[in-house]
Amino acid sequence: MQFHRYIGIDYSGAQTPESRLRTLQVYAADRQGEPWKVAAPATGKHWSRREVAAYCLEALSSGQAVIIGIDHGFSFPLSYMRRFGLVDWDGFLRDFADHWPTADPQTTVESLRADNPRGGSASELRLCEQWTATAKSVFLFDVQGAVAKSTHAGLPWLYRLRSSAALRSRVHFWPFDGFEVPAGKSVVAEAYPALYKRRYPKAERTADEQDAWSVAAWLREADRRGSLERYFVPPLSAAERESCELEGWILGVW
Repeated sequence: MQFHRYIGIDYSGAQTPESRLRTLQVYAADRQGEPWKVAAPATGKHWSRREVAAYCLEALSSGQAVIIGIDHGFSFPLSYMRRFGLVDWDGFLRDFADHWPTADPQTTVESLRADNPRGGSASELRLCEQWTATAKSVFLFDVQGAVAKSTHAGLPWLYRLRSSAALRSRVHFWPFDGFEVPAGKSVVAEAYPALYKRRYPKAERTADEQDAWSVAAWLREADRRGSLERYFVPPLSAAERESCELEGWILGVW
């Protein structure tokens, strides 16, 4: 098996970075068994986005190979990149964090939406979204199952993880650092629980708990079966692959 720990995060863009949210769930698994619910620090109950970012930083700094699947978009469509002259993912993250500082204290996504110069149309899709039946645009707000708010809340935290000197040589941000993952490196990847969650009984978990649980469970199972490496390299043409190193990809879309 390539990894030692498998972490699934069902994300939420509600309220502020400090708000403790019932819909923000974290599950983890090791090589030996099924995922367990990770208790939030301090209260042991609900997580805040700030705490989740700190947890990810700690997990990725552990020295073991860890894979983290997070349920929000990691990038935007090519049409957006061309519109604003963005040519690489690091430049996109910097630009986004400047215009959408949603990791700042007491800041909400809603407070930044009006007249924000960095926006898009709900009809704009990344290729990975076009390849799925239910994935929605990162610009589609205010509908059931939308990921726009969680994406706009989560991207600045990705930028902070990406900028961490402690993680620079340890972590592969997939697929922006390349589709092939070097042996021994930890991975941070975009997950989409709808791809995995119906494979597993829900038991007594809430919908949000099931989403996070299923991400961790699928990552572990795919690694145990030896199929995770195949999912890291989806069947894309050379041109599609080049585009998706900027747009990103959802792990498990094939």
